[in-house]
Amino acid sequence: MAESVADDLRLQELKAWLRDQGVHHGPMTPASSDASFRRYFRLEAAGRSLVAMDAPPEHEDCGPFVQVAELMVGAGLNVPEIVARDLDRGFLLLSDLGERTYLEVLDEDNADALMEPALDALVRWQAASRPGVLPSYDAALLHRELQLFPDWYLAHHLGVEPSASESAALERMFRALVDRALEQPRVWVHRDYMPRNLMPGQPQPGILDFQDAVEGPVSYDLICLLRDAFISWPRSTEWRWFCYYHQAARAAGVPVPERLKAFWSDCTWMGVQRHLKVLGIFARIRYRDGKPRYLEDAPRFLEYLRRAAEDEPELGELLALMDTWHARARGG
Repeated sequence: MAESVADDLRLQELKAWLRDQGVHHGPMTPASSDASFRRYFRLEAAGRSLVAMDAPPEHEDCGPFVQVAELMVGAGLNVPEIVARDLDRGFLLLSDLGERTYLEVLDEDNADALMEPALDALVRWQAASRPGVLPSYDAALLHRELQLFPDWYLAHHLGVEPSASESAALERMFRALVDRALEQPRVWVHRDYMPRNLMPGQPQPGILDFQDAVEGPVSYDLICLLRDAFISWPRSTEWRWFCYYHQAARAAGVPVPERLKAFWSDCTWMGVQRHLKVLGIFARIRYRDGKPRYLEDAPRFLEYLRRAAEDEPELGELLALMDTWHARARGG
């Protein structure tokens, strides 16, 4: 039988810690859930809405969250204020940026009014970059992420074992994706800069889930925002926001390529690396962690791959492999 809230020892420890901080609060309600071991609880204290984070130290490290929050504040961004902390026990008390994310409120009518400030904030974040501050998004990490795709999406979700020639072709594509990423100028990278982690507010946007930030390819966060895991946009809209960002980034001294076509090529290749990684992560979340809903968005990534192959013919081999594996999984 699953634990009840009353039997949740971590929650009881969190409540005791809050009392030790002198935080006298009303009922605690789940604030959000994500794909990690972190949990968030919303509470009212002294007339103020706050969010308590529970990050079990055997699974999560609060240190990077605190570090990146300070970097983002230094860049003039809107992130949760850290009201109290206990890094050893994995507890943080944060200001509350609100209950609704971009993903919940975005529509055709407000998209520009929300996305343009998000692009402006991304430029400020990148323009503040300094080398050697955040971990490197290096070849080993990029390849480790890609390996999630065959290990979890192909093996567990499709039940497909690539042939020797298919495995060799996939590995060639992986090397090409990693090489293209490493060739790009390097800036600070949020790594999940997407509508699910952005909040309407003042100043806009509020930014969440930034603890995995690294120093890496300049195209990463942009393509993450434009080709999101949970919401898609017409090509014309993607291109309009891409041009808006490019102009702002150039003006701010962010090291993006001068030519739009060259930068879009970088974004396209970077997006494919991320999409393969996320397919692997979503499959792992379903089959290891018992959270099936994430894989419902898998078809979105396949459509992104088709768009990418249209723009970059060298990616056609990867698209052909994907079509072959899906047909095999269906018994075709």
